[in-house]
Amino acid sequence: MDKKKVRDVNDNSDMELDKVSRFFGTVIALKDITFEVFRGKITCLLGDNGAGKSTLIKILSGVHKPSEGDMLINGEKVILDSPRSALDQGIATVYQDLALVPLMSIGRNFFMGREPVKKIWPFRFYNKDFANRVAKEEMAKIGINIRSAEQAVGTLSGGERQSLAIARAIYFAKNILIFDEPTAALGVKQSGIVLKLIKHAKEKNLGVVFITHNSYHAYEVGDYFYILNRGRTVGNYTRKDMNREKLFNLMAGSKMAS
Repeated sequence: MDKKKVRDVNDNSDMELDKVSRFFGTVIALKDITFEVFRGKITCLLGDNGAGKSTLIKILSGVHKPSEGDMLINGEKVILDSPRSALDQGIATVYQDLALVPLMSIGRNFFMGREPVKKIWPFRFYNKDFANRVAKEEMAKIGINIRSAEQAVGTLSGGERQSLAIARAIYFAKNILIFDEPTAALGVKQSGIVLKLIKHAKEKNLGVVFITHNSYHAYEVGDYFYILNRGRTVGNYTRKDMNREKLFNLMAGSKMAS
């Protein structure tokens, strides 16, 4: 198998990392990572703690710039120097900590950092009615019906908060949607709901990146599988190359299959 790139016939990558490395002083966090994301596909990035997943997420979402190598979107080199620049490229991220403010309303959280405005010359005002309507509609699309988008996020259950973060990311993602360990702290029922929402994002023809250390969850939804260990890619596979047992053994540290 080609260890540099892995793809099914007719799949063209919407985002690619080409030999990307990231250094923090003398510490090598990532080394020569080649990674592709395809529209309408779920690319799973797996690895244990310390594998480099968090650093890779931060590069994909614009928090860190690569020390070496290139990022390409639709074949064009880009430099993401902030999360806002990533959003401008249509890349949205659902973080493990959800990045929600409990005391703020659902509507304000939904548009936090990208607040809609209405203009009454010479003034600009936050468009609360639009924000609340869109937040409520987008959450309903993924099966969460809230009483009012004016209610504080702190009044929501854990599953509802997770759904809010996912609905927000799906709304803003135009190309790529990144899920950072979304099932890590969830029970079986809630994990099943989140996996269903990940499939929903795929059906909207987004390129989905699913970061996890749970091989069972990855196999349930994944089309492509990249295994990280100590900052390096040690295996990449299409779904046709993979089965549940093989993926579990790879995650458990067994010898890489050729």
